[in-house]
Amino acid sequence: MLNRSESEKLFIRAKEHIPGGVNSPVRAFNAVGGHPLFIEKAKGARITDVDGNVYIDYVGSWGPLILGHAHPKIVEAVISQAKKGTSFGAPHIAEIELAEKVTSAIPSMETVRMVNSGTEAVMSAIRLARGVTGRDLIVKFEGCYHGHADSLLVKAGSGVASLGIPDSPGVPADLAKQTLTLPYNDSEKVRELFALRGKDIACLIVEPIAGNMGVVLPKEGFLQTLREVTQENGALLIFDEVITGFRVALGGAQQIYGIKPDLTCLGKIIGGGLPVGAYGGRKDIMNNIAPLGPVYQAGTLSGNPLAMVAGIAMIDVLSDPAVYEELDRKAETLCAGLLGHAKRLGIPAQICRVGSMFSMYFTDQNIVDFASVKTSDAEFFKRYFNALLDEGVAIAPSPFEAGFVNTAHTDEDIQSTLKIAGRAMEKAMA
Repeated sequence: MLNRSESEKLFIRAKEHIPGGVNSPVRAFNAVGGHPLFIEKAKGARITDVDGNVYIDYVGSWGPLILGHAHPKIVEAVISQAKKGTSFGAPHIAEIELAEKVTSAIPSMETVRMVNSGTEAVMSAIRLARGVTGRDLIVKFEGCYHGHADSLLVKAGSGVASLGIPDSPGVPADLAKQTLTLPYNDSEKVRELFALRGKDIACLIVEPIAGNMGVVLPKEGFLQTLREVTQENGALLIFDEVITGFRVALGGAQQIYGIKPDLTCLGKIIGGGLPVGAYGGRKDIMNNIAPLGPVYQAGTLSGNPLAMVAGIAMIDVLSDPAVYEELDRKAETLCAGLLGHAKRLGIPAQICRVGSMFSMYFTDQNIVDFASVKTSDAEFFKRYFNALLDEGVAIAPSPFEAGFVNTAHTDEDIQSTLKIAGRAMEKAMA
């Protein structure tokens, strides 16, 4: 077992001044036991904690580090910009250049508004949808997490599911009533709901590939159903691509499945991991945002120059299709090896993967929605997670999260991970 005494000391110290000792709940390791790692530095595919332990990292700051930690081109861009200024609260050329690259990569985003996080992007897109349609109701899916805005913290996945809290106190009951929830991948239930309430619904928001209850792929025809029923009822279709945008393809999940939403939300992935978000879509919809229209949204740090130049540098690298081909190959090798270990040991297991994002569930059930995700053996995952960590492999500290391969992972990293994973599964069985 690795010595993590300095991390433990820092966690005790942190709890004196930070609620739970962390600034985001899932970091607290509640789902896996023990205490969180305190990271000192990271480079490429590896993170190093304050005790000097080095880990092959499959968290990647929860997805956005497609190029790995501290990619030279991103670091160079950020340092260069920092010397010119870190925040202006005024227009600058980099925000135009990044907007041009985003709208070019994702054609459904005819215009785009930069914000500061995925939560803010989703919150703003829903306000816009309500403002444009004049309706109040929104539809989301069980297990899909769209940030911690009040309207959306209803039957959410991700950290909320890990903590066993289906809804959060502090969300007004009257506001929660404006959010209708359905099982993910259930086209019949979608059609039934819209037949009853379609003319009252402002928008339907969905992760086109779920990533916050772990990775769950859309069934054939599911996304097409969402597109059809929203168009038939005058509601807007919002794709939350905070995780999938630029991760699964340059044009996101909508490129893979050929569905054109009305609005798209992106997160820190478009800033190479720096704090940023964005929402965009059809120009006639986006023109309702202030200063052009009456729907208000603003932010002093929106379009922050450090995040903008980082995003430009990242997209320039990702513009080479060979990058995605290589990511897919490495992720396929990793996932096939993990399933091979499980089969050899007689461990019930499923892997869901799209490109370089994946999740392993310890269950014999097909993974199609939040109910099937919850059949995964959380206690086995807990033992497996800690066995991996003890040998220097870091995955998300929750059975309800995705893993990510980045361009810095080498074939040697993948093979080393597989050897460790085999031993970890054996240990978890004991």
